[in-house]
Amino acid sequence: MEESKIVVFWFRRDLRLEDNAGLSRALATGVPVLPVFIFDEDILQQLEDKSDRRVDYIHQALTGINKELKGVGATLNTFYGSPLAIFKTLHEKYRIHEIYCNRDYEPKAIQRDRSIFEFFKTAGIPFKAIKDQVIFDKNELLKNDGTPYTVYTPYAKKWRAKLTSRDDQPLDYKGGCFVQQAYNQIITLEKIGFKKTDFTFEPPQLSAHIIDSYDKYRDYPALAGTTNLGIALRFGTISIRQCVAFARRHNEVWLSELIWREFFMQILYHFPNVVSGSFKKKYDGIQWRNNEAEFERWCKGETGYPLVDAGMRQLNSTGYMHNRVRMVAASFLCKHLLIDWRWGEAYFAQKLNDYDLSANNGNWQWAAGCGCDAAPYFRVFNPIIQAEKFDKKQEYSRQWIPELGSTTYPEPMIAHSFARERALKTYTAALG
Repeated sequence: MEESKIVVFWFRRDLRLEDNAGLSRALATGVPVLPVFIFDEDILQQLEDKSDRRVDYIHQALTGINKELKGVGATLNTFYGSPLAIFKTLHEKYRIHEIYCNRDYEPKAIQRDRSIFEFFKTAGIPFKAIKDQVIFDKNELLKNDGTPYTVYTPYAKKWRAKLTSRDDQPLDYKGGCFVQQAYNQIITLEKIGFKKTDFTFEPPQLSAHIIDSYDKYRDYPALAGTTNLGIALRFGTISIRQCVAFARRHNEVWLSELIWREFFMQILYHFPNVVSGSFKKKYDGIQWRNNEAEFERWCKGETGYPLVDAGMRQLNSTGYMHNRVRMVAASFLCKHLLIDWRWGEAYFAQKLNDYDLSANNGNWQWAAGCGCDAAPYFRVFNPIIQAEKFDKKQEYSRQWIPELGSTTYPEPMIAHSFARERALKTYTAALG
């Protein structure tokens, strides 16, 4: 065992050195900080595509962090395996004073952290999870009766009322130091069973040009009207405090989207059953058709509805789909085809670069009408009207469907009016 006392900082969904709450706390101890990242084998083994852009994104972000650490005589220690097993090895090798990380709100992550906390508790070593990826977490924003909010609008109102200038201040800490080590390259993609992809990591930027007009152009998929910061927020290559401070200065509508993100995170934290079941339990009685051939056509972008198909093809090709189009595609699967929202949620989880369990789950349940917010089940997006409103010249649709307008493009696989009536009858029967 190395005799010098150290503090461990464990990077997870916070892949940056600046404005990192847990890292700042670790450095503030005055004890040399050992930075670590663990490629969790349990998570990675669930990813079927070994050219997964998300893994490559993480790898490139970590490479950037490692280069920064080299400048202060340190290096990022990267591992592949079970987090608990790796921490046991670190415990044998180092004289650990404390362990810091930033808090995660997903059920499996909470369970993982609990096992590590308990291991170090028996050794008398504090394991401290710090709030970093949200402005308000856990029980900081509750109703007057002490219960969690389950409707967005009152939650957002309370969120805004509680916010002060201190809440979005950066948390950099200029003091402290890292454990001095010989510089090492981080573990290769090949060693963890993955391959390089076409993704190029670029440090996330907040664009006033885009965010100032976000409320005007965000719904038009042919325009560059959204921030494309979903993946940066998902993996913490940008700070939520930085985003909120910028939103307050530039656009209240974008701020409301950041609040939606936290709303779904606290729903997942307080109601972990939503991972596999409807928030509104009675919706679990819906008799889904779950036609596999129709699901396949939806996945491939061959439904005959251009806005739906363009979105699915964009997703399959790039790992990204415009937000407005996500709503239309999700509604089509659940309402038009009466396919279980969990099928669509799983497909998005497999494909989306910015996949985040809380947001993906929350938005799919919203689309299916079974979620926590007051979204009526009888709202069925009309994909034709949506296209006329948001892609009138078909610029977006033609970008992804080169055969659009030709005889090779399929007719709509189901008429909207028929699908809507069928959905209403099916939902009504299930809900009594």
